[in-house]
Amino acid sequence: MTDDIRPPLTVERGGDRVVATLDRPHTRNAIDLATVDALHALCVELEQEPRILILTGAGGVFASGADIAQLRDRRAPDARQGINTHAFARIAALPMPVIAAVDGFALGGGAELAYAADIRIGTSRTRLGNPETGLGILAAAGASWRLPQIVGPARAAELLLTGRILEADEALAWGLLSSLHDPGDLMSAAHALADRIAANDALATRHTKTALRAPLEAHPHIDLELQAELFERPEKRERMTAFLERRKR
Repeated sequence: MTDDIRPPLTVERGGDRVVATLDRPHTRNAIDLATVDALHALCVELEQEPRILILTGAGGVFASGADIAQLRDRRAPDARQGINTHAFARIAALPMPVIAAVDGFALGGGAELAYAADIRIGTSRTRLGNPETGLGILAAAGASWRLPQIVGPARAAELLLTGRILEADEALAWGLLSSLHDPGDLMSAAHALADRIAANDALATRHTKTALRAPLEAHPHIDLELQAELFERPEKRERMTAFLERRKR
């Protein structure tokens, strides 16, 4: 099946999670307009029925970047539409956590999609970076504001201004990846993270993500309002009672 026929995103649905796999092997999973449309459609589903999202790529590659064949012909009006920007912002804003399982290359727009995740894990083969300036453009789909939040302003500036590619060990040391795994174990590790998240209270998890994503000026008010709602729920008492009973044993 060619890239023109196969869907650019394959989606596996479970009760508490969804696995979405970028699948355009002939372009090393480059993100084209069809992929963006598929991501928007998936976001509609997860906004209506919140579940954990695991993002990954087929064939040992996360995403080699935006589709240059399409990007080359875009002009100023296309830039102002923020085609990738709005899709990745929607991924970042999903109610439940997003885990990026990054094997192989995650470059340009592929890296920016990974930056939109809450948690990123990788393998020894993972390569992350934004070479956009070498192509005469900038990384405008999230790197200039998400990357400083993840690795700090100085390291973000180095990465974006030089366009160099981080290897896995350095990405781990910088905090861009939280753990490394054998390629064959990457999805098991992603599911293990999802299992730990799913074992917690779903609304408490959603509220924690809301607090994490809130701007600095919203704290501590937003935390206290979210906590006030959680304090009134029977799930709080049930979970705390169960904890106290386990401690007595």
